[in-house]
Amino acid sequence: MTTRRKFLSSLSLAGAALAVSPNLVYGATSANKLRNIGYIGGILGNNFTEDKGNWKELLNETVEYGFSEFEGGYLGDSPKVFMDYCKSIGLKPIAGGIGITDDMNKIKESFDKANALNTKYIVTYWPWFVGPPFSLDDCKRSTEWLNKTGELAKDNGLKLCWHNHDKEFHEMEEGLPFDYLMEHTDEDLVFCEMDIYWVAKGGADPVKVLKKYEGRFPLMHVKDMAEGAEQSITCPGSGIIDFPSIFAEAKRQGLKHYFVERDKAVDGLACLKSSGEYLQNLRF
Repeated sequence: MTTRRKFLSSLSLAGAALAVSPNLVYGATSANKLRNIGYIGGILGNNFTEDKGNWKELLNETVEYGFSEFEGGYLGDSPKVFMDYCKSIGLKPIAGGIGITDDMNKIKESFDKANALNTKYIVTYWPWFVGPPFSLDDCKRSTEWLNKTGELAKDNGLKLCWHNHDKEFHEMEEGLPFDYLMEHTDEDLVFCEMDIYWVAKGGADPVKVLKKYEGRFPLMHVKDMAEGAEQSITCPGSGIIDFPSIFAEAKRQGLKHYFVERDKAVDGLACLKSSGEYLQNLRF
């Protein structure tokens, strides 16, 4: 039988949970959760030994933290060595990178590396030939390259994505660079890997952006924004971004690949440990 003391005690515990982590309680009755959680390999930069010889230990530890997908190039002596080890621990390569260049040999090399790892996506992390601020002419040059490279990627069994930063949400002479790139690229050839943090840093709402360009986001970078005027990057679960609402919309659209990223991480492994715990327990 529930006594008055037990009832008051339960209220106290619920309040404490809300105070500690509102996102963990949000949607607690929902069965929705991230089924596969990944990370981008660069987050582990400072965790590698000088000879890079501890990569197997690091990857195995990330799997123990709940990660099952990987974004980046291969580690070790060859793609086969890397692939065999990833398979043995349950880590699946999903996406690799490509630099923006007019050198078709380099583009083909990037495609070959991605196919050697059986990845489905290839990402250009800076879809610009210049630095910000971006102009209309800059956008035209980028969209021309994205459409051309997206078609070549498709011919090589890959899907091309470009990765946003905050600068794409800064006004130019006609609208936003982000909108221009999305509206002037072929929706069947060019996709976007949404970086949640940079969308928010640019002053936009990730949920609204998802809805505006539904179906164009097969991949997502997951990092948080620290409270305060600087709006600095922090690990998922330790900042102010409303992940439940973002993930709910992403799930509705069928998005399946989420990668934790932490730019310039001092200890990426520690970030993955806390992020893995947070994201596995999150319901939305």
